[in-house]
Amino acid sequence: MDEQPLSQNETGIQPTRASLSPLTTTIGSGFFSGYAPFASGTVGSVVGLLFFLIPHFSNPVILIPATIILFIVGGIAAGKMETVYGNDPGVVTVDEIVGLWISLLFITVIPLWDKKHLLILAFAFFVFRILDILKPYPANTFDKKSGGWNIMLDDVVAAIYTNIIIQIGIRFFVITQQA
Repeated sequence: MDEQPLSQNETGIQPTRASLSPLTTTIGSGFFSGYAPFASGTVGSVVGLLFFLIPHFSNPVILIPATIILFIVGGIAAGKMETVYGNDPGVVTVDEIVGLWISLLFITVIPLWDKKHLLILAFAFFVFRILDILKPYPANTFDKKSGGWNIMLDDVVAAIYTNIIIQIGIRFFVITQQA
């Protein structure tokens, strides 16, 4: 399917895929996960999970700055890609990566081979995907608006809800089972 540019930039020229820099495409597409033939949001979320294989990535001293940087750079890239692909395009999956990182912020997921931590990762992944699809308030308000920041913010809201659910689950179910 041939995709047509949907808007003109400030020079009056309609942007095309060729007008996007390789960096914009790489970041905006969540390291190319957005080009998956189906379920690109889920593939982007898996890419977000893969970062937790990096030693100490879940440490808040690393995860918080990484999340802030990718949110800012991703918001800019998402906005540029939206001018080419249309409102909240499936090819933009950087928001899923940031969302998954926020979902797991302040949650211990190491060692990864520990069954409990794998269950936490899997549960966070599925809860985030469900909330990202359902878009509970106020995520739905950001989803209805255009712009790179709104693309990012609807996933941030879903991620915050996910993090709260995971934190409650860990406190009330995982910890009480150990007693």
